[in-house]
Amino acid sequence: MRWPVTFCLICLLTLLTACTSAPKGIAPVEEFELSRYLGTWHEIARLDHSFERGLSQVTAEYQLRGDGGVSVVNRGFDAQSQSWKTAEGKAYFVESPDIGHLKVSFFGPFYGAYVIYRLDADYQYAFITSFNRDYLWLLARTPEVDESVRQAFITQAEKLGFDTQALIWE
Repeated sequence: MRWPVTFCLICLLTLLTACTSAPKGIAPVEEFELSRYLGTWHEIARLDHSFERGLSQVTAEYQLRGDGGVSVVNRGFDAQSQSWKTAEGKAYFVESPDIGHLKVSFFGPFYGAYVIYRLDADYQYAFITSFNRDYLWLLARTPEVDESVRQAFITQAEKLGFDTQALIWE
């Protein structure tokens, strides 16, 4: 009668790790340099999801943790409550530190993929997704980006199968 316990553990482990893979057909950037990525990023566009719903002026702050991981602090303004909302998490590399593929957790042992699939050479903007095409972000070092960056983001996202009509722009 041990097989149901073993089966349940295998299912749980599969569930916990399935959300950390990259979507099919999307590869994380290589030659990634965490030291250049750390700091503050502004959200320029996103697909809607429950944990950022209703927020504006969203930023993400990344700092090195003592254990080699990355601390993540997301902050956004909730117009309905007229208050700032903050979520703190942690992230770790899925493969190696030179590949822009991390797993991030804001809720205990549950991790989701953080896949940087485009990053400009100067680390001024990044295109990011998660484990499926329901999640998509355009982040930048400044609250605004050139129209050429916006168009490149839309064009590439469309080619990769994202619903660009549903994007929320800051």
